[in-house]
Amino acid sequence: MRVAVVGGGISGLAAAYRLRELLGPGAELTLCESTEVLGGKIRTERLAGRPFDVGAEAFLARRPEAMRLAEEVGLGTELVHPTGARATIRAGGHTHRLPPGTLMGLPCDPAAVAGLLSEEGRRAVAAEPRLPPPVLPAGDVPLGPLLRERFGDELVDTLVDPLLGGVYAGGSDGLGLRATLPGLAAAVDSGAASLTAAVAAQLPAAPSPAPVFATLTGGLGALVQRLAERSGARLRLGLPVRALTRLSGGGWRLAFGAAAQEHAPEQAELEVDAVLLAVPAPAASKLLSAAAPLAATALAEVELASMAVVSLALPPATVLPDASGVLIGVTERRRDGEPFTAKAFTFSARKWAHHRDGDAVLVRGSAGRFGENGTLRVTDAELVRRVRADLAELTGIGAEPLRTLVTRWGGGLPQYDAGHLGRVARIERAVAEVPALELAGASLHGVGIPACVATADAAARRLARSQRSL
Repeated sequence: MRVAVVGGGISGLAAAYRLRELLGPGAELTLCESTEVLGGKIRTERLAGRPFDVGAEAFLARRPEAMRLAEEVGLGTELVHPTGARATIRAGGHTHRLPPGTLMGLPCDPAAVAGLLSEEGRRAVAAEPRLPPPVLPAGDVPLGPLLRERFGDELVDTLVDPLLGGVYAGGSDGLGLRATLPGLAAAVDSGAASLTAAVAAQLPAAPSPAPVFATLTGGLGALVQRLAERSGARLRLGLPVRALTRLSGGGWRLAFGAAAQEHAPEQAELEVDAVLLAVPAPAASKLLSAAAPLAATALAEVELASMAVVSLALPPATVLPDASGVLIGVTERRRDGEPFTAKAFTFSARKWAHHRDGDAVLVRGSAGRFGENGTLRVTDAELVRRVRADLAELTGIGAEPLRTLVTRWGGGLPQYDAGHLGRVARIERAVAEVPALELAGASLHGVGIPACVATADAAARRLARSQRSL
């Protein structure tokens, strides 16, 4: 059996690993990645002599898929959780502790955000339970307008959007309620009298001792490397898959490169029995234009956000704030009246115990929000200068870095708008009608590592079942 997995990010790697387990050593697996590097949005670089994640830096530990996969491939002893350092948020020109008792910034009790908002903003939040009960249609609705109508603009701009921006690089106005906060929507559907009550229904009665996030001491790149090794797949790196053609006798032909004549015949094409696509929506749309046109059309509707990570290795005497990091509201301004370039900083030396010791103090600055492409249209040097200026304003740290590293993620995060769930249903119906074809990745059921692993595992299992039945 010959199977091609297209896409060398975490979804493609997890799928290739699972296919090897399901199909056995005799299967011919080929993993195709358009760049020279595996991992997609996971990338571990060396910074100040140690491995440091410059893409995704952690994953949800309360979802089991990524934790289970790391343990399954022998990385369980490298799993670690954050320290007890608390996150902070910049609001109203001041830095506050991120309030407890909230769901993506939505409070179950107005008192939770009393010190964060103005008196007018606090009154708007306190008034929400007295509004008529929310009623949702069967389909999804835009999240932002609903929250602004119920809680006011200040809560959304100050607290909700910075938290959503850390996940999607987009704000609530462009995201769907059911696509991003399905539990909240379910509580409303079940009869919650207000959104405040719906939030309360989603939060545990007592704080859970279980850690929320996890990572690997050697960087998440260790998971990338281990999955590639365990899959036993033949790697085809540096050549994009240009076209995907269904063969008359069954199976697929993959054409590589910008044009077939640029490569030797043995490099230009590959014939396989089955294909699993784990690439971003634009690439998947192009490849499925002939084989699954309805899926291709729906995938073309997915919008993407770009971002950049500025990694700083600061002198060892640098003293960071007593916090895991700081989120920055989109309406916040510096003292000179200019908006912040960074949307968040992670104080890695505070957040992770394995980054506490060493010859440098490590910090990550994130920049880039959906629809704000101008922020990233500067040189790396200018981006570093702006992010350092933001850090100095927020923390007083102006020390010259020992080293800087800029990593850009163009089109890295799909936006889950109000049409997302219906769009994904159309995509999956169309792909299901095509034999020996599967789809996985962040464009479907979640942008985090556990969600990507879940789609990859499910796609691999469907593909293996279909091939065994032939």
